[in-house]
Amino acid sequence: MTAVTDHADRADHGDGSEPDGTDEHPGSGAERAWDDGLIARRVAGGTRGADPDADSVVRSYAPSGDPTTQGSPTTYEGPLRARLDALRELVGLSRTRLDSGTLAEAGRVLDEAAARRRLSERHTVVAVAGATGSGKSTLFNSLAGVMISDTGVRRPTTAAPIGCSWTDGAAGLLDRLGIPGRLRRRPLQGPGADELQGLVLIDLPDHDSAVGEHREHVDRILALVDAVIWVVDPEKYADAMLHERYLRPMAGHAEVTFVVLNQIDRLPGDAADQVLDDLRRLLDEDGVALGEHGEPGATVLAISALTGEGVGELREALGQFTQERGAAARRISADLDAATDRLRPVYVAGAHAGRNRGRIGLSEEAREEFADRLADAVGATAAGDAAERAWRRNAGKACGDPWLRLWRWYEAKRSSQGPPTPTALAPIDEEATARQRVEHAVRTVADEAASGLPAPWGQAVREAAVRGAEGLPEVLDELAVTVGVPVGRPPRPGWWPAAVLAQAAMTLLQVVGGIWLVGQIIGVVTPNLGVPVLLMLAGIVGGPCVEWASRMAARGPARRYGYEAERRLREAAAGCGRARVLDPVAAELLRYREVREQYVRVSGAPVG
Repeated sequence: MTAVTDHADRADHGDGSEPDGTDEHPGSGAERAWDDGLIARRVAGGTRGADPDADSVVRSYAPSGDPTTQGSPTTYEGPLRARLDALRELVGLSRTRLDSGTLAEAGRVLDEAAARRRLSERHTVVAVAGATGSGKSTLFNSLAGVMISDTGVRRPTTAAPIGCSWTDGAAGLLDRLGIPGRLRRRPLQGPGADELQGLVLIDLPDHDSAVGEHREHVDRILALVDAVIWVVDPEKYADAMLHERYLRPMAGHAEVTFVVLNQIDRLPGDAADQVLDDLRRLLDEDGVALGEHGEPGATVLAISALTGEGVGELREALGQFTQERGAAARRISADLDAATDRLRPVYVAGAHAGRNRGRIGLSEEAREEFADRLADAVGATAAGDAAERAWRRNAGKACGDPWLRLWRWYEAKRSSQGPPTPTALAPIDEEATARQRVEHAVRTVADEAASGLPAPWGQAVREAAVRGAEGLPEVLDELAVTVGVPVGRPPRPGWWPAAVLAQAAMTLLQVVGGIWLVGQIIGVVTPNLGVPVLLMLAGIVGGPCVEWASRMAARGPARRYGYEAERRLREAAAGCGRARVLDPVAAELLRYREVREQYVRVSGAPVG
């Protein structure tokens, strides 16, 4: 007892003045930088030194050579380390697609895991929390074997948590919790103290205090400790604030949770068992797994800190818990589970994710439909039809009957000189229509690609498609001019010269027969109507026949020429759409696949 008192005196009056008692801990204001999406922590310079008494207490805890810690740092091995690495990669891949608020909890888990990893592995930090009058300070003193924390209605004047370490080298952990040197204590070194070696016990202010600063201390430290002992009493064990604000949200931390029903000495007969059973029922409703029958979960005990009943059992459970040295890893693992659950909506699609749920990417059907829409917008079919007509028109000029061609030219010229034919419909703005078709095609393919994705990633896919579509109508217009319009005359098939020669022969027969008849009429040539008439009839009938045969023979080459022109324009439009829209969309989908794989690694189980 004397040793403890002297130690406390040194902490409070080391230089004859009252220490400042600041509650800030090193690194609390450290800037957190995002380095290419990977959480990086800039460890601030040492903040001790403002409190010389605190430094003396720290030195009394630590061995020479290391002013803050003793023993090796905490190690995260196996699945936990893999999950932390995956979470770091997940944040890095997601930082440009998700807002910082969404990733804040994941960043906090990574920061706290890194901070805890740098500190002692041989210590287990356990907080004692409870409501006003629950007796947690009495329990704290009972475990320490000495009066450390004030009990009763009046709290310590600083209203700050008090730390008690059973082993040297815990100064770094207490610094992290922001506990000043004047509030750091050592337990009574007597029988039973060895079983709690490595334990760092923190007595917290009342979580239901009317003073906001007290609740802030509780919330801050509960997020940093390895485990927590919730002390409840028979009157407030069902308090809504306790269950809704703390136990229910931290149900996933059951393996690092102790729930202690205190003051059972006030309950008559078997009332303590009844209250304990009801407490277990409430915990089950909160989703807190109970560590019964060898299963992992929360430890639930009934004690009386005043009389000492059940305290030995709690001490034994704490001793075993501390000796395992796995609380820090289990706490980080539970924090990972909680962060993963919060991130699930942004990485895993819900039940109503559309027809693409369970499939990531664009189907071949969707790609072909997009190419068809762009081809329609650029007028690929019309360009092919125009090329086919041009081939036929060229064939008609070369192989057609000259008299029929002259007659058609005359009819066309006469019709063009007549009054204009009134139109029933207003002219269509082809440019506006084509732009609308392009926008519709981009919107459709973006919606198809985003279907089945969580909202943030679906939005990223749509934005990538929209960015890629900027200027796409103008590029397609250029393609229609440079690719859709054939350059030069269409190619001629091998039979074309023979058809031209035959048509020329038919025309020559008509001319020769006509001259022969004229010569007979004027008496220059010997009368003989049969031969010139036959020549003229052969030319008159043969010319249209050659033209008809050429037209029939030109159908196949003209159709192939039109198909080729349509294909070139269709492929050019599809290539442009692929480079500007489909490739950026595919890149977003690939990024989502990567983050989904990392999320599966973080969660440790398939996500469906």
